Amino acid sequence: MKTRIKFILGSLAAVLVLGPFAVPVNSSGTLTYQEAAAISWEGRSEFVNLVDHQVHIITAGNPDSDRLIVLLHGFGASSLTWQQVLEPLGQAAYVVAFDRAAFGFTERPTSFGDLNPYSAAGQLKVIDGLVDLYGTDKEVVILGHSAGGALALGYALDHSAKVDRLILEAPAVYGTGGSPGWLNWVFSIPQIDHLGPLAVASIASSGLDLLVESYTDPSMITAEVQAGYTAPLKIDGWERAFWEFNKAPRSLNLVERLGDLRAPALIITGDDDRVVATADSIRLNGDLPGSELVIIEGAGHLPNEEKPQEFVDAVLRFLN
Repeated sequence: MKTRIKFILGSLAAVLVLGPFAVPVNSSGTLTYQEAAAISWEGRSEFVNLVDHQVHIITAGNPDSDRLIVLLHGFGASSLTWQQVLEPLGQAAYVVAFDRAAFGFTERPTSFGDLNPYSAAGQLKVIDGLVDLYGTDKEVVILGHSAGGALALGYALDHSAKVDRLILEAPAVYGTGGSPGWLNWVFSIPQIDHLGPLAVASIASSGLDLLVESYTDPSMITAEVQAGYTAPLKIDGWERAFWEFNKAPRSLNLVERLGDLRAPALIITGDDDRVVATADSIRLNGDLPGSELVIIEGAGHLPNEEKPQEFVDAVLRFLN
């Protein structure tokens, strides 16, 4: 009897340890990141190597301009979110929009060195690389939306000598997301790490729900807009990259450092933001020394998409 019990327990342990590896984890994507970029951006794509991976960028304006604007998109978005405002902003600056690791058409590495490109530290390093590449002898403006706004603020705090102006659109400062640090060891368990991409694959459908919530007027979410948000899901390995992003450390410790900001800041929000509450942007305006606040009527979490002209007007007034 004891031998039988040992056999059963041993078999159960083997199933628990080895079973997950028997589950196939295949990507639903079939394209390379370069192929997907070429389709969505029709030949405008460029790639620069930063933090040991190919970062996708889109540019507008005159490279000889005395001003650089770096655009950071939010969670689930990509450089495509800036389509309507790229050229208008390019009249006042050289504009560089990039896709953050795990999003858009940036390379999705599955192995990396000491600096994880999916982490906050890795993404701050990418911003720094872009500023060094394109911002020499220019006024440098960092403009970030939502989670990208949190990164923009983090970069301005860490590199006050390099940032002349900061623009935060619906910034996710009081809740920047990311997994608690104590969970990292759980995500690193080989069995869980193997199955992780399956766990996050639901973003393919839930991401569109978030998009609807981000608009005050969902009727503006055309088939073209939806196609832009789902295009990166055609890239082979997007699930593994999104899993790597979700388990990467992303804490920026922003709230306790708000008083240290030196760059003039503009905060833009919609009057109907239900993703990062409009009240949070109003609160941030009170917590950031000397910041300006613009609330765009009839807009939700994405004023740059819903009210692009009002968004551009607010940015240009601040810059000029």
